[in-house]
Amino acid sequence: MTDLVLYELKGCPYCAKVKRKLDDLDLSYESRMVPRSHSERTEVEDVSGQTGVPVLIDEEHGVDGMPESDDIVAYLEKTYA
Repeated sequence: MTDLVLYELKGCPYCAKVKRKLDDLDLSYESRMVPRSHSERTEVEDVSGQTGVPVLIDEEHGVDGMPESDDIVAYLEKTYA
């Protein structure tokens, strides 16, 4: 089991950007797809306080729900590169 969890939406370019970085760094992660409708994204809202994706959880480093693809990519580079 991995400590990295990525909340994402199929076809989301911001999610794809994060997934490319995860793959570039050869990091395994659990993907959790969210519904297209923001009003149905209760799980991602519970962990991050908002309904946008992508959202990253990194239990090993105490990251409970990081939003924003640029922030996630920078975090992954700093933490795992």
